[in-house]
Amino acid sequence: MLETYIRLTFFVLFLLVFIVQLYYLISNHKSLSAYVVPDELPEVEIPISVIISARNEAKNLTEYLPSILQQNYPDFEVVVVNDCSSDSSDMVLDEFKEIYPNLKVVTITEHVRFKTGKKFALTLGIKAAKNEHLLFTDADCEPVSTNWITRMASHFTGNVQLVLGYSPYYKRGNFLNSLIRFETLKTAINYLSAALNGDPYMGIGRNMAYTKTLFFSNKGFAAHMHVLSGDDDLFVNQNATATNTAIEINPESFVYTSAKVDLQSLYRQKKRHMGVGKLYKNSHRRMLSFDAISGFMFYALFVCCLATYFEPLLALGLFVFRWIAQILVYRKTFKKLNAASQLWYLPFLDFVYYIYINVFGLIGTFVKTTQWK
Repeated sequence: MLETYIRLTFFVLFLLVFIVQLYYLISNHKSLSAYVVPDELPEVEIPISVIISARNEAKNLTEYLPSILQQNYPDFEVVVVNDCSSDSSDMVLDEFKEIYPNLKVVTITEHVRFKTGKKFALTLGIKAAKNEHLLFTDADCEPVSTNWITRMASHFTGNVQLVLGYSPYYKRGNFLNSLIRFETLKTAINYLSAALNGDPYMGIGRNMAYTKTLFFSNKGFAAHMHVLSGDDDLFVNQNATATNTAIEINPESFVYTSAKVDLQSLYRQKKRHMGVGKLYKNSHRRMLSFDAISGFMFYALFVCCLATYFEPLLALGLFVFRWIAQILVYRKTFKKLNAASQLWYLPFLDFVYYIYINVFGLIGTFVKTTQWK
């Protein structure tokens, strides 16, 4: 009798998390699938300041900065904050300044008693920017086209003060890279869908834009300056609204970068990123937690139902139903975000993804990060 009760409990819980997961899929993510991406290149002439914080990024600046300085846009400057670099970044930037008159360099020198972080560097870059509309990326990032600025800037109309873009990773032939790209894809689906649904909660600093007015009227990063990360997602979480936020996912607006190639560097990066989640608004924390926990429990309870042999065919049917629903909802979205090939590996990557984010969620909650780079 007790054994039957336990098996029934497993199945009932499995059914509940199945419903929760289906809700997230259809209620939250369907909007991005239905979103129509404009193909025609708009005409935009708003002056733009591109801001990049760089610490010891001489190699990446040499490789990627020209793709930003050579954008097909009528009026823009690029502000690079050389943040306490000890490599040859200063020489690289001096050489670029001789070639590109629209490059402005802000240099921060290391103080023995005062350690700076990325938020301080970005704040100085924002203050140095001459334009109201700001576009952000990182030194190790490369816009996929010369129309990146145009695509992002085109949304600064009406009440829009914040534009969320997409920044995927370059594809490499190994499992770790596939997992990182899938996690980035799922994260993008979450925050882009939320913005379309009128509840924006985060963005990615590798490809994001906002106004100087929005920054200073909300005291910049002051509310979370004590946290090393969060210059992007915490800023969006605290300042984005249903009316002041837009998204941009035309393929010409994508900004690519290279994923971490080993577990140690990935651990440091994710520990830093996940640690800021506890500072999100309560509603957003609940939303993300329910999704992460219910996703993990869906797979764990599915295994329990099969192992205890309680309605295994029904459990399998629910598993397949969710999988088909994912394919139907994600098919167009994956294509829009240039990740159609990952749809073939959806069941396996989705399973590993929920283990991955729950593990790093716990690490981010209990392990403190002491440096941003």
